[in-house]
Amino acid sequence: MKIRIAGIIEDSVVDGAGLRFTVFAQGCSRRCAGCHNPTTHDYNGGYEIDTHEIIKRMNANPLLSGLSISGGEPFDQPEGFYELAKLAKDFNYHVIAWSGYTFEELIKISERKRMLEKIDVLIDGPFILKLRSLNLKWRGSSNQRVINVPASLKILEPVLIDC
Repeated sequence: MKIRIAGIIEDSVVDGAGLRFTVFAQGCSRRCAGCHNPTTHDYNGGYEIDTHEIIKRMNANPLLSGLSISGGEPFDQPEGFYELAKLAKDFNYHVIAWSGYTFEELIKISERKRMLEKIDVLIDGPFILKLRSLNLKWRGSSNQRVINVPASLKILEPVLIDC
């Protein structure tokens, strides 16, 4: 399945624990003021790539611990990013995703909730410039949460990870 992405970082140490393969979704409905990736907002930007090609590239690096899905807004392409996350889980990769939507918003739409089912950790919520902090792990503003997705899906409420 093809997804539209802005780019890839094949060996990130800042997008989650361990050495990560980070994919940046192209297109964003949230368009948060002060976003650090504004070039990812345009749905016509970036390029298309097959999810199997991404996994092939991941599997070429035995040091990777996981897949990080950032944006843009990956949940605006839930079918394609579900497929990517599913393939990553099939190869036992840990999966982290960022979204400008909250967990509560994501579980209301079946395609987005399905995508959540393949994610281990979600950093949720819009970036809010007045709440920006450089001291937060994996987030840009203090309203954003780091969520244990499997535990949260069991009770349909966010279970926070303290970090």
